[in-house]
Amino acid sequence: MKLIPYPVMNTLRKSDSMAVVKKIPSRLCIGCQQQKPKRELVRIVRSPEGEFSIDLTGKKPGRGAYICNSPECLQKAVKARRLEQSFKSAIDKAVYEALKQELAGEA
Repeated sequence: MKLIPYPVMNTLRKSDSMAVVKKIPSRLCIGCQQQKPKRELVRIVRSPEGEFSIDLTGKKPGRGAYICNSPECLQKAVKARRLEQSFKSAIDKAVYEALKQELAGEA
């Protein structure tokens, strides 16, 4: 019986021929229902106190929902009541108006 030597493999470092591929997190826009990179979307947050705000950093505590940076996507989300479904609570019309103003200021 002939023994076959176990192949010795060189360990690859990051600087060698193997490139490191970073995973880009993606989120679903609640307005247009399309998967997009997280950096392209705006996060709407309900804080533990129940206040709603726009989170551009993605670091605020609370439950969040992602939406494109366009008034059309916000209008679609309002019409289909997707914000209320996402936050599992009723949302006042004043909150929608404030969100529209903030998105218009960001665009």
